[in-house]
Amino acid sequence: MRFLVGTGASGQGVYLVEGGQAWNLTAIDSAVGTDLTALIEGAVDLAGLVSRKGETAAEPVSSITPALPVERPGKIICLGLNYVDHIKEGGYDVPTYPALFMRCSTSMIPAGAPMVRPSCSEQLDYEAELMVIIGKGGKHISESDALDHIFGYTVFNDGSVREYQRKTHQWTPGKNFDATGPIGPVIVTPDELPEGAEGLKIESRVGSEILQSATTSDMLWSVARTIATVSEFATLEPGDYLAMGTPPGVGHAKTPQRWLRPGEIVEVEIEGIGICANPIVAEEDVVKTEAAE
Repeated sequence: MRFLVGTGASGQGVYLVEGGQAWNLTAIDSAVGTDLTALIEGAVDLAGLVSRKGETAAEPVSSITPALPVERPGKIICLGLNYVDHIKEGGYDVPTYPALFMRCSTSMIPAGAPMVRPSCSEQLDYEAELMVIIGKGGKHISESDALDHIFGYTVFNDGSVREYQRKTHQWTPGKNFDATGPIGPVIVTPDELPEGAEGLKIESRVGSEILQSATTSDMLWSVARTIATVSEFATLEPGDYLAMGTPPGVGHAKTPQRWLRPGEIVEVEIEGIGICANPIVAEEDVVKTEAAE
């Protein structure tokens, strides 16, 4: 199945997506809530809800304003180096253990929302990534069982302010500027994709300019291996986000370097899942707009 969290003509809710149409499951049963939490935790009869979709009118997917799939995830864990060619273009050695870091919730925005270039740096970079949403929690999850712990997959752009990422050996500042991490809009359950979401084309672009283009089969750590590795030190919980790293072609490695500029629209597309598109705005303009309001 495919889901979209957002606001349409029938209100804010969780929408079931089929082709270009969507049905608001929250309008059928308020217990669904306004993000994926209830579905992930199995708090509602999903099969029963789907059979009742005719109780609400279908709406065009294009008319729904996306929201975050899980509004307040317990953890947002990201792989920094998971494609060999990206590791090399960044000047790093190929690691024997995944490079992991965490993002905070204030850095995350839904697809379609403005991605903010901060006033303190012009070095806003893009990173096309596969995002896993955990369904069943656990600790010390085996690699063979790991895929059973996934609720769904979506698209992520791990927006990075390189100047601040490179200030120290810890990447936290550059990876956590407000409104730099777009996610969504569509969440796809594992049964609709290849096992472990392998072999999917992943691409980022601005207009006709292709910035990155690769396949998820190029990942050094598979989804299953990553879940197993993370669960060695952290108890995974329903609704946690797990970002799977980016392929080569990021802006800081290009000659000349290629930063995202206000006025552009950056798109990240993953085959079988969808497109996460966001306009770039300058923080100064956001401040002016807020002051005028």
